[in-house]
Amino acid sequence: MSNSQYETYEAYEAYETYGPAYADPVYGRFDAPPAALHSAETLVYGTTPLAPVGYQDTYRPAYEVPPLPGLPRQGIRDGDPAPPATGARTSRAQARAEARAATRTGSHRRSPRRRKARYVERPGDGSMRRLLPQALVVAFLAGGTTAFVAKDKAIELNVDGKVRTLHTFADDVTELLADEGVDLGAHDVVAPGPGTEITSGDEVAVHYGRPVRLTLDGQRREVWTTAHTVAGALRQLGVRQEGAYVSTSRSRRIGREGLALDVRTERMVTIMADGRARTVRTNAATVREAVEEAGITLRGQDTTSVPQGSFPRDGQTVTVLRITGGKEVREEPIPFQVRRTDDPTLFRGTEVVEEVGRPGLRRVTYSLRTVNGVKQKPRRIRSEVVREPRPQLVKVGTKPLPASVQGADHLDWQGLAACESGGRPDAVDSSGTYGGLYQFDTHTWQALGGKGRPQDAPAAEQTYRAKKLYVRRGASPWPHCGGRLHG
Repeated sequence: MSNSQYETYEAYEAYETYGPAYADPVYGRFDAPPAALHSAETLVYGTTPLAPVGYQDTYRPAYEVPPLPGLPRQGIRDGDPAPPATGARTSRAQARAEARAATRTGSHRRSPRRRKARYVERPGDGSMRRLLPQALVVAFLAGGTTAFVAKDKAIELNVDGKVRTLHTFADDVTELLADEGVDLGAHDVVAPGPGTEITSGDEVAVHYGRPVRLTLDGQRREVWTTAHTVAGALRQLGVRQEGAYVSTSRSRRIGREGLALDVRTERMVTIMADGRARTVRTNAATVREAVEEAGITLRGQDTTSVPQGSFPRDGQTVTVLRITGGKEVREEPIPFQVRRTDDPTLFRGTEVVEEVGRPGLRRVTYSLRTVNGVKQKPRRIRSEVVREPRPQLVKVGTKPLPASVQGADHLDWQGLAACESGGRPDAVDSSGTYGGLYQFDTHTWQALGGKGRPQDAPAAEQTYRAKKLYVRRGASPWPHCGGRLHG
């Protein structure tokens, strides 16, 4: 609805000096209030709540100014629909994000066209009515600028050694790093820690982790460090560097991809050799190197009490073994086998050697060693067979023994045996000619049907053969003990 007493504003474009119109009809076609306002205050004009003030003096506040009597509301053309009522505040996070966008794009800067508002007034209107909207804008802008500037912080950010100073509206370290696109890995370090509140003038440092494939005194492992150089990494890992061997320059820089590093710290090792003890400080990789550093030379078969290729430990004692020796060849017999077969022609319990066995011959080579003057047990290093053994063939009787010999069974054969051999079936005289209970010679024994030697036959068979001999020749075969037969 229009008022005939006053003219409407000139085509409303007079307010274009404040920049593009905000979409919300509550603010008319004034600039929208900057969204990065951190003040939650709400100004009240009369009974109408007003939005928070704008950013510095470069923003024009977009507040809805109550219409003066007889004038249409500013920013609304006759016939436009009534704007919707609003009392909602812009959230703090949304306001902060929109303010950053305004700062980057420069939309908060006032163009020359915004410096003057033009509208047409009918004669007779007072100047106060014409200046009231602008006065309200200036008043609200002054308070909003102070609140907005208070949220801007100057922070020094150090990202892996690259330092820069920036302005931010972030409240804590986590938000700052997210705004700057800094991602943290599991091994990265930030100080102060994530979530810590920040204020203007603070310093935030980010140190990226670097993998190091470290071999320390022979032990391999993978560690992480935020140091930029090898020396810094060793300090950070607590590795004692004095006298240590390092596989690369200590001043070498470590990239984000990491590196492989071999470190051997200095150790105390005692070398025992030739009756003397020598203690050396060494970063040697092997026991042999430590022995050489002690001024000891290994010759010939000389060795050490621990493997020469092993890693020397701190406080370890290594003994040098002086070894001398040679080789010895020995001939050793190879035992022959005995093969037995049953013979039904021989009395049971009788064994006769059909073919005498022969042992084989083996030639064995031994290593002889003397360690520090002490002879060691010979060690066999080689063996060869010179002659194969020949088995011995033995016949075993299975024929039952006769029960008696007619005409000789009543004699005292036990007394005769006790006199001739002491009652021992395997007895042999000192000359080796006679054997058994009754001291048969081999020829007589075999003539009586015996096999082999008499001392190898069972006692019952020996007695049987003795009875047969008595039947043929009487007691004459036993000139000294034959009288025992008759008691």
